[in-house]
This record gives sequence, structure tokens and C-alpha cells, in this order.
Amino acid sequence: MHDLSVIVKAYDVRGTYPDQIDAATCEALGVGFAEFIKDVEPSTKAIMIGHDMRPSGPELVEAFTRGANRQGLDVVNIGLASTDMMYYASGSEDKPGVMFTASHNPAQYNGIKVCRSGAAPIGQDTGLAQIRATAEAYDAGEVAAAEAPGASTTAEMLNAFSDHVRSFISLDGLRPLKVVADTANGMGGLVVPEAFAGLPFDLEVMYEELDGTFPNHPADPIQIENLADLRARVVETGADIGLAFDGDADRVFLVDEKGEPVSGSLTTALLAKATLAVSPGAKIIYNLICSDVVPEVIEENGGIAIRSRVGHSFIKQLMAEEGAEFGGEHSAHYYFARNWRADSGLIAAMMVLAELSASGGTLSELLEPLKRYAASGEINTRVSDAAAVIERVATHYGELQQDRVDGLTVRSDDWWFNLRASNTEPLLRLNLEAADEEAVANRVEEVQAIMTSV
Repeated sequence: MHDLSVIVKAYDVRGTYPDQIDAATCEALGVGFAEFIKDVEPSTKAIMIGHDMRPSGPELVEAFTRGANRQGLDVVNIGLASTDMMYYASGSEDKPGVMFTASHNPAQYNGIKVCRSGAAPIGQDTGLAQIRATAEAYDAGEVAAAEAPGASTTAEMLNAFSDHVRSFISLDGLRPLKVVADTANGMGGLVVPEAFAGLPFDLEVMYEELDGTFPNHPADPIQIENLADLRARVVETGADIGLAFDGDADRVFLVDEKGEPVSGSLTTALLAKATLAVSPGAKIIYNLICSDVVPEVIEENGGIAIRSRVGHSFIKQLMAEEGAEFGGEHSAHYYFARNWRADSGLIAAMMVLAELSASGGTLSELLEPLKRYAASGEINTRVSDAAAVIERVATHYGELQQDRVDGLTVRSDDWWFNLRASNTEPLLRLNLEAADEEAVANRVEEVQAIMTSV
């Protein structure tokens, strides 16, 4: 078995195949996951498991299944799936879920996302550390097998999942919009056509073929260069909107009719407004690197805005604690209470299309009232001592409002920034917002100069 300290991250398991994650490693993790579930959900007898289009997926699923079966749990294999389809399987069947995917990472990677029954998140402090410890004990020959092994079966979830996605909108008011979806040879190529089936949209899917080697471009739409083909195609065909899905299709980025990318913050604000139209006064979660437009729109529409740390496990937990209806992240993860608080790129896309249909105008017109600020985007800086740099920056801006909810957030009257350390690399991540592009550029230069001073 490979060194689990390298691949067990804060929210999931991720590594290169086969030198960091292989069949033996996944069998051990299957044992660890089964023992964890038996401990925290003693009445649970089966788990759901799926995988994306990466070539190593079936082998790793088989090994994980072997480990879970050894410990007495049944495994229901849903086959090829998007991550949000696996969350649907976990939620609708009320069983723990396991998804083999490395999301937007390059072809040589694979990984595992896990959840408890009802798609409840599992992170480092809520199960991953325990799963890792048991897997290591199994590798050392210290975990006995169950008296009766579990069984393996298969299930088809795509049709029911697609019905669930469509249930989030009223189908009556949809316009015959021209939609271009770039699925980047990822799992969107499976789930997008099925979810759109029967709807009055003129749908064109780019790079629909499932291919975990990503022959056209990386399945990472947060990088603007990976939107180039979609932006060009939207303009070329006169489409109303472009949708860019990541590798496991749990995130979606928008491109307007002019080919201009739409930030995750603007999409969060739009979806928050749509949520509040049907759930007046609802609580909405947003992470702390979202634009100020997000809490402003929530409050303007009668909602209660609640700020969160970055990361799906924190947002899902806060949604549960607060009874929130919706949560959004600048990174284009969108969470829905009626989706077991799990994120779904497809549900977000459907709601945006419903809003665009109802507006009667273009996407750029719909978003124009939300374009109130300029942002730097996430800027990564390699540092030798992240904590020391953060303290130096905090000291420099000691007279301004600060908090440490997640890294360091500093706020002035007309600009703010957040500086956070990466969980996995010696990097500091800077996100800064100000009134206009010139102010952003000046303030970024100012903060970076403090970060790199000695």
C-alpha cells in the first residue's frame, strides 16, 4: 500500500495512479471506510459507489469494493457517474456514497470522495483521519474480516437523477434557448444530454465523448484558457449561453452570449435571488472569498446572508446547522437544501436557464445589475513560511477591520482581501476586490509587496 499521508487530503483522497494510488491502496481504504461506517452508522448494511471516466476507475472501484465486502458491507455499484449523481444516489437511497474521481485534475490522477448516508460530508476531522488509520492498520495485518462478507450488486441511477435535476425548475416557462455545453470529455458528456432530454432547448455538447485522457483540453473551467473553445463556439453559433463543466461535472461555469465568462460570485448571487423568490426570508450561505455583491443581493431580496469558510464540508455543515436553503462558492460549487445540501453543476445550470427564460432578455442583461465590483481572481504565491507572511500582512494592516475565519480577511471602506494558506502546497492564496480594475491592480501590488518583503 502507498503512503496515505500523501493522498488523504482535507476533504477527499487524491493522487497519481499508480504510484500514489493503486488497487492495494484502495482495498485498504475500502476496509477503512467500511469500518468507519459500521462505527458511526451501525444500522447501515450497504454503500453506493460510482466512478468517472478515468481509465483506472473500474480497477480501483473493484479493489475498494473488495475491501468493503471483506468487512461485511454490501456494495451497490452505479457505474459511470458524475459526482452529483453519486450524491443523489446517497441521498435518495439513504446510504453512504463513494465516488472515484479526481475532478478537474490531469489524466494521471484519481481519487475518492466519500459521504455518509444522505450525502452528509466527510472531511479530515469527521471521518477521513479514522478511515486512513484503519486502512493503515489493515495494511499491517491488524484488522480482522467480518464473519459474513458483503455482496456486490449494480443499480441504474441516471434516469432518476435526471428527473430530480429537472424538478428544481418549472418546465412551463422555458424558452427555446440555444445552449452550448462544453463537458471537456468528462462526466457531463453522460449526464448533460440525459438531463436536458425533452426540454425546449437547442443543446449542443462539445467534447461529449467520455475520455479520461482529456484529449481536447483540461477539465478545469476555473482556468480561463480552458474556456477558449466554448467562448468561441457561443459567439460563432449565436448561442444564448455557454455551460462549462469540470471533470466530474459537479461544478459549472457560465459564459454569456458575448462569450464573456461569468464569475462564480455572480452566479451565486443570481441563484440566491432565484432561491429567495420561492423561499422568502431563507438563509443563504456564501464563502468568504465571494464578491460583496452576494451578501448584498441576499439582503436586498429579503434573505439572511451567512458567511462561511471555503470548502464543501464547512458549507454543508453550516447549511445543516442553520437550515439554509442554498449555498454558493466563488469556485462554482452550488449547494441545494433539497439536494441533501450537496452541490450540483446540473441543478445550478437548470436554475440559471429558468431565470434566463423568465427574464426575456440576454444573460449579460440579466447579470448587469450584479456587476458592482472588480476582483483579482485567486493569485497564488509560493512562500516558505505561510503563517509568518500572514502575520506580517496582518500587522501592516493593523488599523483596518480583520478576521481569522479562514486565513486572514482585511476590510477597508472600498476594498478587501483574503489571504489563505493552501492545504496541500506551500502557497498563499490571495483574493482581492475593489471598486474597479485599476484599484484592484494597485491594491494587489501593494499586498504582494508586503508578502514578499523581508
